[in-house]
Amino acid sequence: MTEETTNQAAGSSAADTPPDHVSVNPRNAKFDAEVLQRGIGIRFKGRVRTDIEEYSISEGWVRVQAGKTVDRKGQPLTIKLTGPVEAWYEDLGENPPVAKKD
Repeated sequence: MTEETTNQAAGSSAADTPPDHVSVNPRNAKFDAEVLQRGIGIRFKGRVRTDIEEYSISEGWVRVQAGKTVDRKGQPLTIKLTGPVEAWYEDLGENPPVAKKD
């Protein structure tokens, strides 16, 4: 392989893995609508979760809503859970590249 094709292959695989830190709350600085529209799958401690509000792969944590409790501004209260986090884009089919902490 030439150097150019190697860089293109590396760039496409990096584009196929989700970012390290994403939030579903539009008020958060880590909110990214384009990334969320693709659909991100999250595996936390070996279990696929659909209730994740925010995650960080490198720091090894997720935020989930704490029941139906809301703060005084009407925003859901969240709790931070620590453990191994893996993320992938759901629109890439059966065996998508998975972003995880090495």
